[in-house]
Amino acid sequence: MVGTGTMASGIVEVFAKAGYDVVYVGRGEDKVAGVLATITKSLDKAISRDKLDEDGKSTILGRLSGSTSRDALAGADIVVEAIAEDLDVKLELFRDLDRICKDGAILATTTSSLSINDCAAATSRPQDAIGMHFFNPAPLMQLVEVVSADETSAAVSESVRALCLSTGKHPVSCSDRAGFIVNALLFPYLNDAVKLYEADGGTLDEIDDAMKAAKLPMGPFQLLDVDGNDVSLAIQRPLVETFGHADWQPASTLVQLVADGKLGRKTGGGLHTY
Repeated sequence: MVGTGTMASGIVEVFAKAGYDVVYVGRGEDKVAGVLATITKSLDKAISRDKLDEDGKSTILGRLSGSTSRDALAGADIVVEAIAEDLDVKLELFRDLDRICKDGAILATTTSSLSINDCAAATSRPQDAIGMHFFNPAPLMQLVEVVSADETSAAVSESVRALCLSTGKHPVSCSDRAGFIVNALLFPYLNDAVKLYEADGGTLDEIDDAMKAAKLPMGPFQLLDVDGNDVSLAIQRPLVETFGHADWQPASTLVQLVADGKLGRKTGGGLHTY
């Protein structure tokens, strides 16, 4: 695993719980230590709910190995990256993974909005590149979109689907297009919810409550704050560029929140305050 944020930590936890040894790489010792602390906290919560015991916790933590060097990934069978949602940053990483990783290693990205084809093209092994789009929080959400690029081999696609199933996830195959399946449908709805609020169609709480009463697990503004308003904006913009719907232009409130650094739960406030 490359990355040390919320999504990366959650994916590391998923693999380790399923019995896999995981090497995770971060930019500094503090970042690497943060992954261990996050997973330990999650496991302690499971113990408090009688879903895990101390021996189980020790076994899971014993499968983890942190490093600040990407070269630690040289022996990995699959590398999953969950770094910044920035194409240039991801392309630099994929070029480096191409240098580091052994022949036949699968190179997977968790991107929610960027092109798998672009990432694959940064390597000399496009047949081994694939999208593995987990949803937040990764330990709880079952869905993983398995996104094949133009040259992704059938064997790689099937291997990743099998890996997902072995961790208790529900893999859904899809093609490399903006938003894949879920986000292409979900984020225009979330964006429309913000525009409804801007048009005095209801308060934040009223709109959230209405959608929860319609049997959705969260209201749109709660979900935006969980996903991160910056992530949501980064997803919505490529949808407009790809499909050209004028009504899908990002809501001005969403743009302003991101500009003000009000990204949601991770910053203590977004559409709601935490």
